[in-house]
Amino acid sequence: MTGGPRHPALRDAAPAVFWLDDPGAPRPEPSLEDRIDCDLAIVGAGFTGLWSALLARRRNPGLDIVVLEARRSAAAASGRNGGFCDASLTHGFANGVSRFPAEIDTLDRLGLENLDAIESTVRERDIDCDFERTGTLDVATASWQYAELVDAAGAMRAHGYRVDTLDEDAMRTQVASPSYRGGLWTHDRTAIVNPAKLAWGLRRLCLDAGVRIHEDTAVVRLDAETERIRLTTPRGSVRARRVALATNADRPLLARLRPFILPVYDYVLVTQPLTAAQLASIGWANRQGISDSGNQFHYYRLTADSRILWGGYDAIYHFGNRVDARLEQRARTFDKLAAQFFATFPQLTELRFTHRWGGAIDTCSRFCAFWGTGHGGRVAYALGYTGLGVGASRFGAQVMLDLLEGRRTERTALRMVRTRPLPFPPEPLRFGVVQLTRWSLDRADRNDGHRNLWLRALDLAGLGFDS
Repeated sequence: MTGGPRHPALRDAAPAVFWLDDPGAPRPEPSLEDRIDCDLAIVGAGFTGLWSALLARRRNPGLDIVVLEARRSAAAASGRNGGFCDASLTHGFANGVSRFPAEIDTLDRLGLENLDAIESTVRERDIDCDFERTGTLDVATASWQYAELVDAAGAMRAHGYRVDTLDEDAMRTQVASPSYRGGLWTHDRTAIVNPAKLAWGLRRLCLDAGVRIHEDTAVVRLDAETERIRLTTPRGSVRARRVALATNADRPLLARLRPFILPVYDYVLVTQPLTAAQLASIGWANRQGISDSGNQFHYYRLTADSRILWGGYDAIYHFGNRVDARLEQRARTFDKLAAQFFATFPQLTELRFTHRWGGAIDTCSRFCAFWGTGHGGRVAYALGYTGLGVGASRFGAQVMLDLLEGRRTERTALRMVRTRPLPFPPEPLRFGVVQLTRWSLDRADRNDGHRNLWLRALDLAGLGFDS
C-alpha cells in the first residue's frame, strides 16, 4: 500500500510517537567532538544504558562514566513501547517455566524485587512518569484461549501468583467488549507508565550524579587495545576501561552477536482522550494493562489523560535484519489495527486516533534477555528482551555490571544468565523461516489454537518467533 492510512479514524493521526511528542522533553546533551577517556563507557541511552549508568554510580561513586547515544535518550524502543513495566524477567510466566523450570521461582522473586526497586526509585527520586501498579488482564477472544487461561491460572497459583480467572460476564464487568470470552487478572506484577518520562527521569538522575551523556553520537566502531576499549564516533572517540553495550535492536557492535538478534517492527496507535461518557461505556475502572491471548495479539492500556494506546498484532521482519526510520510508518498495519480496535470497542465509533508509529523490537529465539562478555571480560552486553524490557532492563543492567566487575552473584549464577538462545539461520533462510512462522501462527489462531507441524518442530528445537 502506498500513501497514508485509509481508515477514516486515522485521517488526522500524526506520524509521531505519542510519548515523545511532548513539549517537556529534555534538551539534548551535546554530541561528542573530542577524544576522551573514562572508566565505564555505555553505548545506548535507553532503559538498559541509563540504568547501567545510574546503578554503576551507586556501586562506585568515584567511577567516571560516559554514555553515548546515537539519537536522543529514549528515542528508540525505550520511548516507543506500550508502557508496561512488568515484573517478569522471562517474557511471561509460561515462557519462563518452559525454558527455566528449575529456577522459575528464583526468577519470579528477583523480578518482583526488581519491579519494587523501580517503583521505589520513581517515588523516592520524584520521577513524574504516571507510574500505576495496576496489574494486567489477559483476555480471551475465543473459547480455546479461555481454556488455556484457566489452565495457566492453576500453574501460576502454584508458584505464588495472585490471579483471578474471569468468565465472560466477569471479564466484561472489568472492561466491556463484545469480543471477550473470559480473562485472567494478574495482580501486582505489572505497572503502567509513561516510558519516555521514566527514561527522561533516569537521564536526569544520571546527569545529577555526574554521568557524562553525549547524544547524537553514534558509535561506529569498537576496538580492543592493550589496556582499554576504544569506541570511535563520527567526530571523536572514547577510550574506556570497561564497556557496556545497550543497543537493543540496532546492529550489534560485536559481530558475533548478529545471528542472535532479529529486529521485528511493532506498530502502535493512540486515541483522543475519552470523554466521561465514552469511559463509562467501556468501564475499565481498575485501569489494568491488557493483552489478548492469541498467538498474534494486541496490547492496550489507558494513558494518564484517558487515551487508549492500542498496539501489536502485526510483527514485521525486513530482509537482512533491516532497521530503518522509514519502516516506522506502515499504512497497511495501521488500517488493520484501527479496524481491530473498533471491532473490540464498537461503542467508541466516534473516537479518532491522534498518533501512529512503529519501532523495532530486539527479538531473540528464547524471547527474553541474554548476556555475555567479550574482549577478556572488558565488554558486556544485554540483548533480546523481546518487548518486555521496560522492567527487565534494570535487571539486565545489574547483570552487565556484575559481569564487568567479575563478580559471582545470585544473578550471574542463573542458568538464564549463563546460557544464550539459539541463533537464527542466515539469509535468505531467515526471512523464509519468519514468514512461514507468521503464517503458521495466524493459521493456529484461526484453528482453535492448534499448532501445525512447523510450529511443533520449532517448539521442540527451542527456536521460534512471537508477535
